[in-house]
Amino acid sequence: MQKVRSFYERFIRLRGNPREIALGFALGLFIGMSPTMGFQMVIAAFCAALLGWNKWSAAAGVWITNPVTAPAIYAMNYWVGSKLLNLGWPGGTAQALEASGLVSGALQKTPHVLASMTLGGIVLGVPVAFAGYWAALWAVGRYRGQVKAKLERTRQRLREERARRKAARSS
Repeated sequence: MQKVRSFYERFIRLRGNPREIALGFALGLFIGMSPTMGFQMVIAAFCAALLGWNKWSAAAGVWITNPVTAPAIYAMNYWVGSKLLNLGWPGGTAQALEASGLVSGALQKTPHVLASMTLGGIVLGVPVAFAGYWAALWAVGRYRGQVKAKLERTRQRLREERARRKAARSS
C-alpha cells in the first residue's frame, strides 16, 4: 500500500499542464489494455510526445498492466473481443489444441486470439482511459489547489507579520 501511495504522490506532483498530464495518463491506460506487453511504455511515450501530452504520465498509465494484473486484463480482453468477433473455438480450447497438436493448434489460433485481444482491449480501454483522464485531472487539480491555498495562506501570514512589524516601528 505504501508503494501505491508513493506512486500517487509522485504522480500528482508531475510538472506540466494538468490537462496534458491527464491526457497522457489516459493514453497510457488505453495502451496498457492493448496486447503489446513489453512495448507499451515505448508506444505510450512516443504517442504522448507526438500529441504533446505528458510522457511520464503516459508511462505511468501503462503500469495498469503488470505481472499481477496482466493475466486478468488479457483474459477479459480476449473474452470481450471473442464475443464481439464470435471467434470462440468450437468444442472448447483444450479440444481444439489437442486435436491439432499443441503448437500447431496454438499457431493456427494466434490471429484469432490477437484479434480478440486487440478488439477487447479497445472496447475495454476506452472507458478505462476516460475514467483515468477524469481521475487524473481531479487528482492533479486537487493537489495544485491545495498547494495554491497553502501558498496564499503563507503569503497572507507574511503580509500580516510585515504589517505588525511596521506598526511596531512607527509607534
